[in-house]
Amino acid sequence: MSVKLSTSAARAQFAELVNRAEYAGERTIVHRRKKPVAAIVPIEDLKWLERLEDEIDLAAARKAMKEPGPRIPWEQIKKELKL
Repeated sequence: MSVKLSTSAARAQFAELVNRAEYAGERTIVHRRKKPVAAIVPIEDLKWLERLEDEIDLAAARKAMKEPGPRIPWEQIKKELKL
């Protein structure tokens, strides 16, 4: 279960919250006006979420590659997006 704190309480305890995330694996949800707005999580959690996002993106790209239709060259996309 995650700890829930207001932004002002989280600010006052920030160093302690970071230590608890790092050493105890504790997650803290930060609220503003009773609405969750951010979280302090162990770096392993963030890395896991980023890997999951990458896997989802890769699956979507593979699915798109199987769709019929003409392919647009990368150079054309870069030109249109002014990259």
